[in-house]
Amino acid sequence: VQLQASGGGLVPAGGSLRLSCAASGTLSDLNMGWFRQAPGKQRELLAHISWSGATTYVAPSVEGRFTFSRGTVKNTVALQMQNLTPEDTAVYYCTAYRHGDTTAGWAYWGQGTLVTVSS
Repeated sequence: VQLQASGGGLVPAGGSLRLSCAASGTLSDLNMGWFRQAPGKQRELLAHISWSGATTYVAPSVEGRFTFSRGTVKNTVALQMQNLTPEDTAVYYCTAYRHGDTTAGWAYWGQGTLVTVSS
């Protein structure tokens, strides 16, 4: 399974960005999520969504500003980020695991996409 993330970049404080992630190399249903890691900080779970889209979680730290959704194409997701602050500057990682596989945790990871929010 390969995860390809896109949409990162430089944005001024208060701006918006939309990150996308597409999985390839599998026909399995994937539960998908986003983490981020800021310089000098631990990787942080931002959101995850079930393979069907029926269950969604958004971390309290970004709830109300970030929206996570599945795309119309199988195993694609998007993270809409609004009202960004410099504290949102980080590398954002798309992640996934096969639906029904509860043993391996987040088994698949994308390469990361850098989001930089200028003050």
